[in-house]
Amino acid sequence: MGRNSSRRKKGRDISGIIVVNKPYGASSNHVLQQVKTLFNANKAGHTGALDPLATGLLPICLGEATKFSQLLLESDKAYDTTATLGEIRSTGDAEGEVLKQAPIPVLAEDDIEEILTKFRGNVEQVPPMFSALKLDGKPLYKLARKGVMSDEEMRAVAEKKRRTIQINSLVLNEFGTDTIQLSVQCSKGTYIRTLVEDIGEAIGSGAYVSRLHRTQSGPYHAEQMVTLEELERIAEEGGQAALDALLLPAYTALPESWPKIELNEADATKILHGQAVSTGLKDTPSVQLWAVGSGVSELLGIGRIKNKGIRPQRLLQERIPKLD
Repeated sequence: MGRNSSRRKKGRDISGIIVVNKPYGASSNHVLQQVKTLFNANKAGHTGALDPLATGLLPICLGEATKFSQLLLESDKAYDTTATLGEIRSTGDAEGEVLKQAPIPVLAEDDIEEILTKFRGNVEQVPPMFSALKLDGKPLYKLARKGVMSDEEMRAVAEKKRRTIQINSLVLNEFGTDTIQLSVQCSKGTYIRTLVEDIGEAIGSGAYVSRLHRTQSGPYHAEQMVTLEELERIAEEGGQAALDALLLPAYTALPESWPKIELNEADATKILHGQAVSTGLKDTPSVQLWAVGSGVSELLGIGRIKNKGIRPQRLLQERIPKLD
């Protein structure tokens, strides 16, 4: 009996996306586990971790929606951040040790704007040592914290990971004698800590991130966020049904620019059974697959079109949804 019970799924087959406002100090995994427990979901995943010291938008995918987590990991992001000038810190944020201090020049708005122009568009970045990048399967930040390698060796490893990222928008919101507040819209793989450090270097004083708040991830924006406290209150007052009403459908994770392929019941059945479905459309790398009938439509999954055939890549449904 114990053996059979260990194989049972824990939680409900609930599917959807909830956009959480991650609190300061909490790990993304901690937030994920709390949401999973509140919804009593059998499966959950987040779409790009925020550091414990960061706050803001963290989409949590439940159930079948986890199949789209990678899409959100690869999507553009937006942040509000505060750069504190005059110090360089080991982690690039407020948690790190002070490595160097430097005087802060007197800056006018035009001076800052001129510097920021260098960091818009395509920008090269060297990932920080305290990052999730790996060497021989081990995260760099763990090697850095354990002192396994010297700073020079760690910098050499990080330098090999140099990449080009895209800064779509970089806006100066406010500045003081030792702080600069910025809004950033950027491509996947952008390290805001590195961006701030590089801006600080251009200023001549050094800088570190003293505040980081994510405001957008792919199609999800700040107005959709709910706090863990709000979720707990809703669960207490309205139960599971009230929580479920907050879930966004899995299809909201898909880019609106992807073409929608509508399939009748026969073709949808073929897709789910791994059979070929022909189309007159030209090759397209990413499409949405929808089962449609009698005025009802339901997302089957995502796929591509190659050689005039529809090829599924990720399917949400195991059976044809009821379309009449």
